Amino acid sequence: MGSSLLQSEILEQPLAVQEMLVSEKENVTRIAQELDGKYKYLLIAARGTSDNAARYAQYLFGAHNHLQVALATPSLFSLYNSAPDLSGALVLGISQSGQSPDIVSVLTEAHRQGCPTLAITNDVNSPLARTARYVIPLHAGQEKAIAATKTYTTSLAALALLSCSMENQSDRLMDLMNISEKMQQTFFGIEPILERIERYRYMEYCAVLGRGYNYSTAFEIALKIKELSQIVAEPYSSADFRHGPIATISSGFPVIIVMPQGRIYQDMFDLVNNLKEKKAEILIISDNKEIIKKANLPLPIPGGIPEWLTPLVAVIPGQYIGMRLAVEKGLNPDQPIGLHKITETI
Repeated sequence: MGSSLLQSEILEQPLAVQEMLVSEKENVTRIAQELDGKYKYLLIAARGTSDNAARYAQYLFGAHNHLQVALATPSLFSLYNSAPDLSGALVLGISQSGQSPDIVSVLTEAHRQGCPTLAITNDVNSPLARTARYVIPLHAGQEKAIAATKTYTTSLAALALLSCSMENQSDRLMDLMNISEKMQQTFFGIEPILERIERYRYMEYCAVLGRGYNYSTAFEIALKIKELSQIVAEPYSSADFRHGPIATISSGFPVIIVMPQGRIYQDMFDLVNNLKEKKAEILIISDNKEIIKKANLPLPIPGGIPEWLTPLVAVIPGQYIGMRLAVEKGLNPDQPIGLHKITETI
């Protein structure tokens, strides 16, 4: 497979994450200190890939910072002009471009109501960055491929850095500062099996399952498959999947399962056995060598990663799947049909 802009940017992710962490460590520490005691919960405004980062934040800040995290409904602010009461909120906007008017409108209203505001963006001169009281730049460099990759993982890393700084937890921060090495190691496990993705070029649909911290990963992988290969990929929590959608599974139905070791592992293990009984076509992203053997297509990631950091690593095989499927179907992975790099919604 010839190199593409998308492939280059996938490979740039470890360096981009490390650059963001090193560059923003002091800034984020200062932000956390200045915000201390000024909020009771976190409200996040985001769209698309950034919304998937927000799903990660719900588990991250809930588990480690004991904060309730809510996802904003931007249309209430931009179209209905009926903003809710934001009392007690730290309002966070996540947007790679920082250009979307509906996301900016949430922070504008938050500022009007006297709430602290924070932006995570790759463009420090964007409307979102200019609106927010505090800014965490992503330092990802220009992302030329339309599908977001390095701006997604740097967004996850920025959220993780903020969480560690709010908690003032040095052990967690040390694990975070070393995550780029694990991301780099992931490439060595995935690249040898890329050719085997060819067998899925004719699939029309698939399910992508995750839970806990990797609920976000399921959504992001499904998004990458849809936008790059035009395949209908439906993301689910493994718990929600059992509440109805599992009835759609029949012999040969493709299911991508994100299941690194951690609290959710046993639940996902039981689900894999259930899907095997249904003769589903199973693709497994995991650091467990035994469960990988049960997969029709194993997608290994390195071991020894704390569960709360696995989303930065587990998404990489999914990015590769989307890219490879696009190439196998004769599509341009850098320029998906009908999409633009900057999407502005009102």
